[in-house]
Amino acid sequence: YDASKQQQELTPSCQEQKLQPPDEQPIAIHYLASFHEICVVTALLPLLTLFTCFVTAYVFQYDDVHETHCRVYNIIPSISAITGVSPQRYFWRFSIALHIGPRIPIAFVYKNYYRAQLTRLAPSLVPKTSWLITLILVLNCIEIAALGGVTYISNRENYPVHERIFITFMVCSLCYMLATIKLNGILNARQTLNAQQLQSIKWKKILFVTSILSTIGLLVFFAKHRFYCHDLAFSWFAFFEYLIAIANMLFHFTIIWDFPSQYMLIVQGPRENLIQYLGTKPKIN
Repeated sequence: YDASKQQQELTPSCQEQKLQPPDEQPIAIHYLASFHEICVVTALLPLLTLFTCFVTAYVFQYDDVHETHCRVYNIIPSISAITGVSPQRYFWRFSIALHIGPRIPIAFVYKNYYRAQLTRLAPSLVPKTSWLITLILVLNCIEIAALGGVTYISNRENYPVHERIFITFMVCSLCYMLATIKLNGILNARQTLNAQQLQSIKWKKILFVTSILSTIGLLVFFAKHRFYCHDLAFSWFAFFEYLIAIANMLFHFTIIWDFPSQYMLIVQGPRENLIQYLGTKPKIN
């Protein structure tokens, strides 16, 4: 009797399994991480590494990092100098390699984040704004590539190429900042923003102005150093170079206000099932 009853209880479940579509596979979550934490680590990694390289090079390799072609008095070494000596060179390159990896998906996350807000705009503004979003993505990717270039092609190995890549990085970085501020102005026009959004926009503007003023100072003192070999001209050039680098890092660090509670998720399953599964989940603002 027990065996017969057990067989009757198992029969319906077996029939249900046969009726189940063959392509309906379970959804497996392979990776779940706080996007906020990933962004914080990505943004702070080069800043902490730069500080470490500066302190160690200044203390242990003072003569090497202060050498210039003019051979004048100098107290502040450039970023290229402190990241061009060993072992700081390898530490800096390793840090940038870890930094660049997450930067690329973050760039595309920003693109989708901006495109999702196009629905709030008037139809006449959508084409222009969509073009601006694409431009921001391109500038961001070029900036990332240029950062890798100036890191792995040092000024001691190939100065002309290093200089051109550095200029590319500077131009793309400033254009990216300006385009991002302009885009936020378009998307947030007549919108009520929360405290985090206001904080993000405020600091983006401050850091952009800091980068512009620092770039002007950098160009002025670079000319004084290159053509006139003034004392401390290279130190002022290096000072403004550090300001530009820090402002750039902090500008990207404002992502902590743009994505305060999002998660990065890697799942496995049929595309249709994933769309249906994720589409039925409640949205969190």
